[in-house]
Amino acid sequence: MIELKHWKSDLPSGLVVFLVAIPLCLGIALASGGSALSGIIAGIAGGLIVTLFSNSSLGVSGPAAGLVAIVAPAITKLGFENFLLAVVLSGVIQLVLGFLRAGTIGYYFPTAVIKGMLVAIGLIIFLKQIPHALGDDQDYEGDLAFEQHDGHNTFTEILDAVQHFSMGPLIVTLVCLAILIVWQTKLISRFSWSNIIQGPLVAVLAGIGLNLAFKETSLMISEDHLVTLPTEKLLDQIKFPSLEMIGNSAIYVTALTLAIVASIESLLCAEATDKLDPQRRQTDLNQELKAQGIGNIVSGMVGGLPVTQVIVRSSTNIQSGGKTRLASFFHGFLLIVCVAAIPMYLNMIPLASLAAILFVVGYKLAHPKKFATMFKHGWTQFLPFIITIVAILATDLLIGIGIGLVASVFFVLKNNLGGSSILSGLKEEWVESSEVNGKKVYKMLLPERLFFISKGYVQTQLAELEPDSKVVIDATKSIYIDQDVVDLLDDFETNAQFNNIEIEKIGFKSDSKRQDSETSLDGAKSESDKIEGGS
Repeated sequence: MIELKHWKSDLPSGLVVFLVAIPLCLGIALASGGSALSGIIAGIAGGLIVTLFSNSSLGVSGPAAGLVAIVAPAITKLGFENFLLAVVLSGVIQLVLGFLRAGTIGYYFPTAVIKGMLVAIGLIIFLKQIPHALGDDQDYEGDLAFEQHDGHNTFTEILDAVQHFSMGPLIVTLVCLAILIVWQTKLISRFSWSNIIQGPLVAVLAGIGLNLAFKETSLMISEDHLVTLPTEKLLDQIKFPSLEMIGNSAIYVTALTLAIVASIESLLCAEATDKLDPQRRQTDLNQELKAQGIGNIVSGMVGGLPVTQVIVRSSTNIQSGGKTRLASFFHGFLLIVCVAAIPMYLNMIPLASLAAILFVVGYKLAHPKKFATMFKHGWTQFLPFIITIVAILATDLLIGIGIGLVASVFFVLKNNLGGSSILSGLKEEWVESSEVNGKKVYKMLLPERLFFISKGYVQTQLAELEPDSKVVIDATKSIYIDQDVVDLLDDFETNAQFNNIEIEKIGFKSDSKRQDSETSLDGAKSESDKIEGGS
């Protein structure tokens, strides 16, 4: 059930996400070879349908740039109506995967890789918006890949934009950036109304005002640099899936490919969104798969592209102050109402004003402090973090994640070779429960060594703890705890206060120093027993 108690934060945030989502939905749709409306329908399905069934507090779903490489050739090969059938079937597959609890695989992605992904996405958002800010929109909005469809790459596109920039969009970008920066200062934030009237909304309105003021002048912004929504006969443009090729194997190959790639991307984004959540709430990834499956079934049935949870819109939601799923739902509601009722007014929004909003989102995701924080955790965390960033920047999201994952496994094996098995440690009886003075008390006895591969199991157990209970986490026998598990316990401690869960830690040194991701603990054995290279 969608909560309403934080509506004063969620509704303004949903409005900002809606403004950012419009060009992303349109750009991804056109790059995929579908109609502009097919991208909007996917955005609506992600906002209204997925949000209803997901328990991701801050995640936002919609059409994803990561699927363009699969969607575009599939539409060309199958035809759009037949492709829609594949989208519906991919949703069915995701729904089955959710019931089979396949979502738990998302718990095992190393923290260094997830944090590297967030920083990389932040850098990509920032770099990709520079051409739009300069009025050179050759690449579609939302593209995250290094190699672009217009023959340029991320960096050559920027150089080309600098040589062919337009003054009108540049002025809009600078004015909107100034508004966004001022809005975050004490000058504005001290007024209570600033929480409702968000800076991005003011920036967009300023962009519309400048666009109107520049009409018939040398600074005039062309239609190519504005939001471009379809304005006539929307119902006539809706397509429906064809059943003529229901027995064709190509449909099922496309459906399976979409289901696997979309599921992986959704799980990664859900994990990343949880890392950004100030309350550190944890998404049930099996439920997320079910929600994405239902969303794809609905989207495909009414002519929409496949949907996934997407980090650009999710992070925009968080940065704009969203608190609950109401923000995502409201963004979907605005998509369906505004696109149907007032598309002509939305088409006045300069892409440059939206670029300014995404500049701020990208900067916050890739803030320099994040590099310093990861460096403090040691080389076994910092190097996979950097490798993931570079790999995503040089390829795309999924390939970069894969390279980062390999790097994380390599460093864990390298630094712990000769120690106990990486799979050893947790057993069924590691959590005990009792009742003291009418209060549920859990005791968790951590094993000697906890590697990142144990993170999913630990997270599952923590998620099952009842509110208003107490948990004792006993690390007296532990020698080595991987940084991923340490971060997980820290996140749980942050979230526990919102569920009135009392936490008592035993055996953890308050002044522990971590070297190469190892956490020093009270009760640790002698230096000779420590894992070679990890002390």
